Amino acid sequence: MLQQTTVAAVKSYFAAFTERWPDVASLAAAEDAEVMGAWAGLGYYARARNLLACARVVASDRNGVFPTTAEALSELPGVGDYTSAAIAAIAFDEPVAVVDGNIERISTRIAAIETPLPAARKAIRELVGTLTPRLRPGDFAQAMMDLGATICTPRRPACVLCPVTDHCEARRLGRQEEFPVKLAKKAKPARRGAVFVLRRRSDGAVWLRRRPPTGMLGGMSEPPSSAWSSKGDGALGKEAAPIEAAWHLAGFVEHGFTHFDLTLEVWSAQADTMPPIEGWWATPAQLEGEALPTLMRKVIERSAAPIA
Repeated sequence: MLQQTTVAAVKSYFAAFTERWPDVASLAAAEDAEVMGAWAGLGYYARARNLLACARVVASDRNGVFPTTAEALSELPGVGDYTSAAIAAIAFDEPVAVVDGNIERISTRIAAIETPLPAARKAIRELVGTLTPRLRPGDFAQAMMDLGATICTPRRPACVLCPVTDHCEARRLGRQEEFPVKLAKKAKPARRGAVFVLRRRSDGAVWLRRRPPTGMLGGMSEPPSSAWSSKGDGALGKEAAPIEAAWHLAGFVEHGFTHFDLTLEVWSAQADTMPPIEGWWATPAQLEGEALPTLMRKVIERSAAPIA
């Protein structure tokens, strides 16, 4: 959960998640939709899919026992170099180089590494490997993370408080804030699409469907939408609607993803009968428990504008 998300945002999710699934076996037995629903609002939903896939592999193939080395951990679904190293060092005392964003920043400053990211990562990992002690490597990794989070910060680092300032080449040069060196960011593309919120006239239930298991917002719930993606626009206008109805343009919703910005037309209509398309009705009370990403909750809220 903490990958790409703050502690403050995660705390309540983590407490609810671990209370509901207290061990790897219970998580492995959970339905996909349940897990995605519990994750809704945290973003980066591939993490939830990978977490569930990992739990199932550990439960079924490893009798519920996690590997204890970074190399073996990296073979699990969704476990990359950083996660495998962090688990191996912190949980199993393997003296392996743990490199997150904070440690990247500290390392590039200590050695004044001029190579821009991501090309610098090989040199960073080698440097961290030479610094990592054989005793208490997990404590070292966590200390480095905390140093980057609290003292060696991206802007205005507190060098006078830093315990390693005498070893920092960037500090000696007076160039602390110039590291790590990063390539200029490319402008994010702007994508467009349409989404269609159908409400049951009798009780205000919203018609939802499940997105494909892979790709953007994979496995999440949504009102039907056109085929927008990071690579291209979806169809626009009420002509793209999945069924015929008195569609009304309720407005627009804008949402920023990591690699692109999205603007959705929000179309709204009412129905008295079951639509002839795949999906289900979710009453207003049931919507809270649905696996709706933040984007689609914004869409449903925007669609509540009166229908002309």
